[in-house]
Amino acid sequence: MGKLYLVPTPVGNLEDMTFRAIRVLKEVDLVLAEDTRTSSMLFRKFEIRTPMASHHKFNEHKTSASIAEKIAAGMNVALISDAGTPGISDPGFFLVRECIEAGVEVETLPGATAFVPALVTSGFPTDRFIFEGFLPVKKGRQTKMKEIASHGATTIVYESPYRLVKTLAQFAEIMGPQRRAAVCREISKLHEECRRGTLEELHKWYLENEPKGEIVLVLSGKDYEGKDYEGERREEGRGESGQ
Repeated sequence: MGKLYLVPTPVGNLEDMTFRAIRVLKEVDLVLAEDTRTSSMLFRKFEIRTPMASHHKFNEHKTSASIAEKIAAGMNVALISDAGTPGISDPGFFLVRECIEAGVEVETLPGATAFVPALVTSGFPTDRFIFEGFLPVKKGRQTKMKEIASHGATTIVYESPYRLVKTLAQFAEIMGPQRRAAVCREISKLHEECRRGTLEELHKWYLENEPKGEIVLVLSGKDYEGKDYEGERREEGRGESGQ
């Protein structure tokens, strides 16, 4: 029986590729890629010559079962997305589920993903957070935003640069203009930026400065109290340890 490998690829800087990821992509029998044209550039950079096949959101429902059967028959397969970790707002879930049901071993390599750097860079609490991925574009959008507004934990969403201004305005209306947030843009790329402020301040900034590139929006929880949070957590920690 073969194995399915989930292999993260860089979200920006190609130097974020790990030695292990390169080795696995060279050793497997087949690499499933979200877009073979995009992945071919990565393959050329690291001299990977393994055959590729397309596996994306438009065909994953139909092909996952047959791929799982091939792995069960002895083929070793790696799955990659255009950038980041497969299965995180990218294809991967259906194939993993099929492999598990077929008794196929699934091995996920640690590596690049956009939301973790954004979360840590935001300066908001990281002990609890909620990752929402992309918001609904139309149906269910307001409902989801109101749900996020009620979260006590830090919340992370992915957003298109073309919708960012509208999204900031909508969140400001639902959460209040003084709710704090961070817009992290072009993570691990040349023009990487993390801009922090209130929703009102961020909305005004991006009205006047057109956002570009891949964007991660990090929203503080409804109970976040800024600089006092860490002090309160340290006090709680001393109380639990009895020191």
